[in-house]
Amino acid sequence: MHGDVTSPNHVRTAQRVRTRERASFDSLAARITRAASRQTYYTARFLADRDRTLDFYRAYAYFRWADDQLDLHESERVQQLSFVARQSKLVDRVYQGERLGGLTDEEQLLVDLIHHDDEDNSGLQSYIRNMMAVLEFDANRRGRLITEAELAAYTLHVSKAVTDALHYFIGHANATPASESRYLPAMAAHITHLLRDTFEDVEAGYFNVPRELLESNGITPSDVDSATYREWVRSRVERARAYFRAGARYLHQVKSLRCRIAGFAYTARFTGILDAIEREGYQLRPAYPDVTGIRYGLRMAGSVGIHALRRGSV
Repeated sequence: MHGDVTSPNHVRTAQRVRTRERASFDSLAARITRAASRQTYYTARFLADRDRTLDFYRAYAYFRWADDQLDLHESERVQQLSFVARQSKLVDRVYQGERLGGLTDEEQLLVDLIHHDDEDNSGLQSYIRNMMAVLEFDANRRGRLITEAELAAYTLHVSKAVTDALHYFIGHANATPASESRYLPAMAAHITHLLRDTFEDVEAGYFNVPRELLESNGITPSDVDSATYREWVRSRVERARAYFRAGARYLHQVKSLRCRIAGFAYTARFTGILDAIEREGYQLRPAYPDVTGIRYGLRMAGSVGIHALRRGSV
């Protein structure tokens, strides 16, 4: 007679199971983040708003996993496109309120993340949508030349994702400055990132130099030692420097000290790469020293601290 009534013991047991599952997913997000990027892990741990730290881990961990999945199937374009289509559809369906099953643990991180997004047109949704656009672009561009317009759009998607996530997770209660320079720090970082990874990307079939430049000068993406390519690199370094300068003025206007620290720490790791490229006459090389270690960390911390504490200055 009472078989359809859930007993208090059954309810408590189900709650304990859900609690263990949630703790397992939270641990997974933190582990993936820490293994992939110590800087991101500690930024989330020490600088993010306390009520958004776990979502910071989830956001980074999910897209780190998704990017790794593309690399795993880099020789199978159909599988890459199918994977991206599944993830994009997943985002749409969860935002529409659907309850889904048959998900991987990493996909569940994304679902949990979206379920916590209770703001219209939030910075989190901007991050997710723009990162999905980045995944789709990477899945479609392997093995083909890209135009200057595509390269600019690629950088803008990454920059919007990084910047909007920064303000969503850190100091979100503070209004962000109304400035056209909002995305410039992240744009400068992405330009530098693409220069740094040129050799690795070319080997994998990803070309970060405009098709127009290559075709008009009769060179290939591998001709990094040519005068034309080096001149293009010089122009990119100068653009990144200009964006960093303008972006610093924006970051100085950010009210949250924690957000300023995170922003300057994110950009500081790339300035040393620009220095190296300039010293070597804009001749790119296969690898640049990893910006880790105590000595570097202390030097960067000092520089970041000076910048971050100068709110309102230029």
